[in-house]
Amino acid sequence: MTTRPIRFLHRGAVVEAPGFPPMTTVLDWLRLERRLTGTKEGCGEGDCGACTVALGRVKDGRLAYEPANACIMLLGQLDGAELVTVEDLASGGRLHPVQQALVDHHGSQCGFCTPGFVMSLFTLYQEGAGADREAVLERLAGNLCRCTGYRPIVDAALAACSTPPDDAHARRSAATAATLADLADGDDVFVGNEEAFFAAPASLDALASLMQRHPDATLVGGSTDVGLWITKQLRTLPKLVHTGRVAELRTLTVTDEALTIGAAVTYGEAAVALGALDPDVALLLQRLGSAQVRTAGTIGGNVANGSPIGDMPPLLISLGAEVALRHGEAVRTLPLERFFIAYGRQDRAPGEVVTHLRVPRLAAGEHLRVFKIAKRHDQDISSVMLAMAVRLDGGRIAGARIAFGGMAGIPKRAEAVEQALDGVAIDDGAAIGRAVARLGEDFTPLDDHRASAAYRLKVAANLVIKGLAEIAAGDRSATRLTPLRGASHAA
Repeated sequence: MTTRPIRFLHRGAVVEAPGFPPMTTVLDWLRLERRLTGTKEGCGEGDCGACTVALGRVKDGRLAYEPANACIMLLGQLDGAELVTVEDLASGGRLHPVQQALVDHHGSQCGFCTPGFVMSLFTLYQEGAGADREAVLERLAGNLCRCTGYRPIVDAALAACSTPPDDAHARRSAATAATLADLADGDDVFVGNEEAFFAAPASLDALASLMQRHPDATLVGGSTDVGLWITKQLRTLPKLVHTGRVAELRTLTVTDEALTIGAAVTYGEAAVALGALDPDVALLLQRLGSAQVRTAGTIGGNVANGSPIGDMPPLLISLGAEVALRHGEAVRTLPLERFFIAYGRQDRAPGEVVTHLRVPRLAAGEHLRVFKIAKRHDQDISSVMLAMAVRLDGGRIAGARIAFGGMAGIPKRAEAVEQALDGVAIDDGAAIGRAVARLGEDFTPLDDHRASAAYRLKVAANLVIKGLAEIAAGDRSATRLTPLRGASHAA
């Protein structure tokens, strides 16, 4: 592979980093190397948003700024992007409009969280769409404040983000986009040596070859999980391979039959296509992490890491998704539900790479319901996650795929319940009750700080009943405490 430094744009100049420890985070580089201390370290795990920075990249022909958690993002992931921090916003001795609005509306007290709020709102300001309250709340879901309260912050956001952007970044957007285009050379990146390196291959062949030579290397998608291995588990990961520059893994193909999602496609990039599958999918994606997480985290990475509480695997299993993998020159495909073997174990050999996921669309007569139970509405880990696809034939259940997260050491189907529901009338409450009583045959949940085993079993049973009741009624709205934001309530 080509050995070249990572290159990114900061403060109007191209920064080259020819050598750095592979596990260096963007936050540590800013604070320790550049002494730019406006970006704060709070939780160190991508939850509080105090470390938020903005990344500029050319997408769909225009320069777009997205929020990112600097505390868990690796320095090498900046290659080809523009980095913007809170120190970069004021111009000509005047505060940025977002900063001034926070002053005018008294949106800061202790100020520790304020730089993160400023940067999240900077990205919303740059969108120039005239943000309403719902857009503001969604963008700020990944930023926490312990003293001011959110009303003045939201008021400031509505005041600042209601008009087209008119700041230094907007005025030089064409020049910035041209510089970023020059940085996009399509070369493989390899910084380090054979014992410790950060690599970012540009092609699937290069990635497969590198992983064959270094099967002990750690693959990194958006670093929303691997970043915590570094900051919280204090693991030593000397060999890191970033998938974000692999062209073949960045593709999203939409047909009448299915979606094919490359393993390096982020949640944000796939949101529109996935949300079009069903209103419940769109709602789930709004609750999955924060804007910072969704613009970095990859669906393929969520699958490959095999978390039993990941939100996407149960949904994808219920839809009958398949996962494709590559090991050297060998390629194979298997049903996603068979990819998960046991807690911490997936059907993936050392050096094997998840390349893409194929997600079938719902067929005629199929109905999808997705429910996430968590302690917080936004940006929280599921206690129980249910996704169920039910096929009806003349008022009777002709087939069901019911998948849960948080109920076992892996994302898993409720096969005993599925069998018991086969042929049952969709409005036969007694038969449905007998079917869901078999959940204990499928799962033996753990007691932990998120939920007890008894609670999980009870909630899981109730969610199946609720989903079937909605399908029978042909309406979701009667059973929902919160509206399906901007989505149809049709069955």
